[in-house]
Amino acid sequence: MKISVLGLGYIGLPTALLFAASGHEVVGVDIDKRKVELLNSGKLPFQEPGLEELFEKAKNNFRVSTEVEESDVFLIAVPTPLDFHTKAADLKYVKSAAEMIWSHLRKDNLVILESTVPPKTTERLLIPILEKSGLKAGIDFYLVHCPERAIPGKTIHEMVHNDRIIGGITPESAQRAKELYSSFVKGEIYLTDATTAEFVKLIENTYRDVNIALANELAKIAEEYGINIWEAIELANKHPRVNFHKPGPGVGGHCIAIDPWFVIQDSSYGKIIALARHVNDTMPNYTLRKVREMLNGIKNPTITVFGVAYKGERR
Repeated sequence: MKISVLGLGYIGLPTALLFAASGHEVVGVDIDKRKVELLNSGKLPFQEPGLEELFEKAKNNFRVSTEVEESDVFLIAVPTPLDFHTKAADLKYVKSAAEMIWSHLRKDNLVILESTVPPKTTERLLIPILEKSGLKAGIDFYLVHCPERAIPGKTIHEMVHNDRIIGGITPESAQRAKELYSSFVKGEIYLTDATTAEFVKLIENTYRDVNIALANELAKIAEEYGINIWEAIELANKHPRVNFHKPGPGVGGHCIAIDPWFVIQDSSYGKIIALARHVNDTMPNYTLRKVREMLNGIKNPTITVFGVAYKGERR
C-alpha cells in the first residue's frame, strides 16, 4: 500500500518508518520545511533508540514532502496541545491535516487518526471535513482512531510489541486498519468503535494522574502526622490488592498532565479528575515551599536537582 503519514514528530516518524520497513510505500508529510529537508538529506530531526537503524532499513520505501499525495492510506499523527485558558484540546493541527487530505481522498481509502483527542473528535471533526470529498465515511472510505501507545526512550519497541486499540466508525473500517497494522505490530490488536478508542487512550493516562494525586495528597497528610510517607507506602503495598504510586513534585511528560482535561472537557462530570489535576499542578509550589523551609538560615545554599530531564539521555 501507499501510505501518507501527516506529522513527522516523535510518533509520526517512527510509525512511518515501521510501515516503510514492512514493505509499504510511505510518504512522510510535514509542514516544517527544515525537517523535510533534513530527512531528505538522510538526517534525523531527533534521537530515539533504534531510530537510526530503522531509518536505514526503511529508506528505500520512504520519502518526505510538504504536500499530501493520493494514497491508499492517510495517517494523522499531529500534536494536540492543551489550551491552558479553556482547559480544552486545541485541535487546529488535526483539522489542518484533515483539510489537506480530503481533496486527495478516493473510494476505499483508509484514514487513520493516531493523535490523542477528546471523545467524539473522529465523528464530529474529521467526518465533516473528509466528506467534503463527496465520499461518505464508512461507506465509500474507511475511518478509524488508533491511539499511539509508546513512551520516549522505548518508542519503537513499544510500537511493535505493545497491544493496540483500533476503533472504527464501522467494523469494516476497524478490520481494514487491523490488517494494515499487523504488518509490524506483534502485540494483540483489539477492535472497538472510534469513540471508545479515543476514550480508552485518555483514561489510561487519567488513571495514572488520579493515582499520583492520591499519593501526593497522602504525602502531605503524612507530613502533618510526622509519618515517613515512603515507609508507609512500602508497607501498604504489601497488601495483595494495594499498589500506591509514588508521590513527587507533580507529573511530567507530554500526556499525563493534559489527557485528563480532554476526558472531561465536554462532560458535566469529572470533579475527581479536575481535583486530581489541581493537586498535581500545585505540587511544584508545595515542593518549593518545603525546600525553602529546609534552607532556612543557610546563606547562599547550593541545591542539586536530580532528574531534570523527562527521560534519561533526553532534554
